[in-house]
Amino acid sequence: MEWLSAENIVAVGTAVIGVVASAVMVWYERRVPRRKRIGYRVQMDNPVGDDVRSGRANVRLGLFDEAPGMADATLVLLRIENDGSQSIAGDDYTSRERHGLTAVFTDRVIRGVSVTQPPGTDHLMDHFTPAAGLSYEGGTLRIPRVPLNRGEHFKLLVLLSGGDVGRRIRLIGGLRDGEVSPNRSTTPDDQPPLFSRAARTITVLLTVCVVTLALIVVLRDDSPPPIGCEKGTLTVTGSTAFAPVMSELAKKYERDCAGSDIVVDAHGSTAGVRELAAAGAKARNGSPPVVALSDGPKPSGFPQLRENRVAVSVFALVVNDDIPLRGLTLDDVRRLYRGEIRDWKQLGGPDRPVLLVSRDANSGTRQVFQHRVLGRGEIANSSLDCVHKDDATAPVVRCELDSTDQVLSTVAGLPGAIGYSELNLALTLANGHKGLHLLTLGGHTASVEELERGSGDYPYREIEYAYTYGQPPADSLASSFLAYISRGSGQDVIRTHGHLPCGTPVGLRICGAD
Repeated sequence: MEWLSAENIVAVGTAVIGVVASAVMVWYERRVPRRKRIGYRVQMDNPVGDDVRSGRANVRLGLFDEAPGMADATLVLLRIENDGSQSIAGDDYTSRERHGLTAVFTDRVIRGVSVTQPPGTDHLMDHFTPAAGLSYEGGTLRIPRVPLNRGEHFKLLVLLSGGDVGRRIRLIGGLRDGEVSPNRSTTPDDQPPLFSRAARTITVLLTVCVVTLALIVVLRDDSPPPIGCEKGTLTVTGSTAFAPVMSELAKKYERDCAGSDIVVDAHGSTAGVRELAAAGAKARNGSPPVVALSDGPKPSGFPQLRENRVAVSVFALVVNDDIPLRGLTLDDVRRLYRGEIRDWKQLGGPDRPVLLVSRDANSGTRQVFQHRVLGRGEIANSSLDCVHKDDATAPVVRCELDSTDQVLSTVAGLPGAIGYSELNLALTLANGHKGLHLLTLGGHTASVEELERGSGDYPYREIEYAYTYGQPPADSLASSFLAYISRGSGQDVIRTHGHLPCGTPVGLRICGAD
């Protein structure tokens, strides 16, 4: 494992943030006085005189106009409350004087004070006496050591003169294991935040880290690299039906194993086997770097080739959408490919000539079809363009093509055409509504799922073999690639392409029995 991978960096970062955040919060709780807290705020600061220096002069009547010294008077409403998490007792105040708090009104002189408290807190008024320290002098108001339960408050209405509104107002004092500080003014509809800004910030950071780590874990490719990655060059030839599987496996192996170069060059099962045998005969040092894939067992006469059973491949008959038939019996198929049925109306279809689209003699798909379905070889080729007879004596039009893709595209484009193909390629084209559909065979549907459920009645199937020339060295790219095919990641690719890996429990049983 690389320690500098993205997921490791995020994981370590998340852990570090969590540890640091926890330590900071512990330090914060121990060092910063938060549990006992007196908060205060100015709820009103208005002029009552005719001094217009502040731009807020108002109308006066009665004593506000007649009493001396009221020309520049102001009224201040100061709210003092316990907004901490614990109650505050009289001895929690740290002042050395009799009083507990001091309110300072900068540049103003106090002329009078009125104390109010909310309903249900009449007991607070007993503490607002001169003996308890309630007094004022100049711009300083001394407030007694008033015990406050959590959430309790009182208000001070202070009449002042000698200064404009908006001058600084401070509440000075201290609490044991607590603090005195201004708080935010709220309206009745406001809700205090559930968590502090520090807690919200830490929560957001941790959430972002955890989500990022989860995305990396979910989206990363967990496929383990091939066991024993090897460098070098390897050619994979043979079956065109299995070529898409091998192409994807080759790309995944190259991505996981730097220095490997795997070329997939499919020309048909028989041609691939012969190419492997020829390369082995020329090789001077044992097994050449060539693997041949074959739909079914190799032809006789190649004793040097060593087989590896890879998967169970399912094949299907396909017919042009012009023919509405959905299934054929085995006897119907055999009569078609013996040339005994020349028109689809003989099978209950439309009045349309039969066009047989087949693979060339090198095709493993054709060999499986002949062995598993027909029980014999196909009739002779009679057409080059799959439309016109080149042999006037031939009973039906029959052409041969080089690849499965060519067969599928030709059947899709020619009314009356029938052919055969590897199942997954046929399903891909049929599901795209490209002019053809699959046929059931003897009442059985071509399906890998049916094989996995234990039904072995569908006849058009075969084992996919991977051949090497002798036993390649254990440290060769050929051996490593074949091991990769048979393990988890390789089996996943095989299954995705519609084949049943021989390495699965059901695959082992079928591959061994067949």
